[in-house]
Amino acid sequence: MNHQNHTDSPIKEKVIDHSKMDHSSMQHDGNPSMGIEGHNHHAMMIDDFKKRFYVVLVLTIPIMLLSTMIQQFIGVNWMFTGSKYILFALSTIVFFYGGWPFLKGWVEEVKSKNPGMMFLIGFAITVAYIFSHPYSYYAFRSLDRNEIRCRCLKRNGIVGEVDAI
Repeated sequence: MNHQNHTDSPIKEKVIDHSKMDHSSMQHDGNPSMGIEGHNHHAMMIDDFKKRFYVVLVLTIPIMLLSTMIQQFIGVNWMFTGSKYILFALSTIVFFYGGWPFLKGWVEEVKSKNPGMMFLIGFAITVAYIFSHPYSYYAFRSLDRNEIRCRCLKRNGIVGEVDAI
């Protein structure tokens, strides 16, 4: 190394405290700047995750309130024209905005052929999101859960009192 304060000789002249050095004035053999001087990438990543968490948390409140299962649980009916489309749109925003770091990590791990935790989380949230589409399809057609269940039972040849389910 041929930095200003480094020598290649095996003789130790004096010990230099690197924390007190002015690194901004040093030339590092023409290496270009990485553009991250004074930035802690790990802290920036944690801040991004926190921001995404709080945005998704706020969006989850109307999603829960518009959910038919939650409405049945608390004994209310807040459904209105277009509420299922709003529920679908908010859920899509939560999936893509909140899941973006995991989806991006999933793609990177697949490309590097080294699956890890991002692969697992990205795959899991994608399967959950895709699995929710059939329910959204039936919800857009204004079918309730019991009607869907009755249609399935009738289609499978089960006869009897299917309306009592």
